[in-house]
Amino acid sequence: MSESNSDLQRKIVSATDLKSVVRTMKAMAAANINQYENAVLSLDDYYRTVQLGLTAYFINTDKSDYPTTDRISKSAAHKSQIGIIVIGSDQGLVGQFNDILVNFLNEKRKDFAATQVILTAGERVRSLLEGEKALLGRHFSLPNSIDSITSFVAEILLEVEELQTNKHLKEVYLFFNRTLDKPNYGPCYQRILPFDHAWKHEFVSRPWPTRCLPQLLVEPATTVSKLIREYIFTSIFRGCIESLASENASRLIAMQRAEKNIEELQEQMQKSFNKLRQSAIDEELADLVNGFEALSSPEKIKTQ
Repeated sequence: MSESNSDLQRKIVSATDLKSVVRTMKAMAAANINQYENAVLSLDDYYRTVQLGLTAYFINTDKSDYPTTDRISKSAAHKSQIGIIVIGSDQGLVGQFNDILVNFLNEKRKDFAATQVILTAGERVRSLLEGEKALLGRHFSLPNSIDSITSFVAEILLEVEELQTNKHLKEVYLFFNRTLDKPNYGPCYQRILPFDHAWKHEFVSRPWPTRCLPQLLVEPATTVSKLIREYIFTSIFRGCIESLASENASRLIAMQRAEKNIEELQEQMQKSFNKLRQSAIDEELADLVNGFEALSSPEKIKTQ
């Protein structure tokens, strides 16, 4: 009986220690969510500025005067590829974060007719895609802080440029998870390339926010080249930050569930421990009563 009590007590102590670890990870995830969400909000202003710059360019230039990014000749059209960038996670304890993203990607891939090459970021999502019938390209290490995202995006852009040159890459899509209502998240995707008429129409149809129409003070070709470069960079940068924010949101949800399960387990073990302890106390009291009765019985016989 005492051994069972000691085992339960040891398990209760272990559960308490584990609960403190879970609470620490939950606090870290909540802090990281705020950090990345604030970064997204800060980036939104710059992203909107770049979009307004592209709108200003299309307002000041002829609709037919547009630099296309399609470098594929008709003879090489059948060899063209679609590039897919998937940003997952490296660390565990994120629930269904990577599974939801991969399932969403597989559904969208059915709509892509051309050959697809998938660039991955995150060991977890890479391992899930290795079992799929897909051509996996280069793998990138996820940044562990906001400061390292810039170099991460630069590496992706260099790889995309190389694929455009050597593999006739005609389209590029970015798949990632983004935060919805706290602390929920969901998968999404964004087309990064090409800059075709459908992409241009998005900016042409956007109204200018003021009555004063903008004017270009430098050469249009130079302006649009720099704006497009910033648009691509900011799009991937923003997707990476949102993915990191949603990863921590998923970890926060997982830690909340783990904390609830630990508390329920603690309650069950505490009840079992109290029951065993009460049984042991009852047995000890019964032994004392029986011993007292046994000792007092001869005295009663002598008095009689």
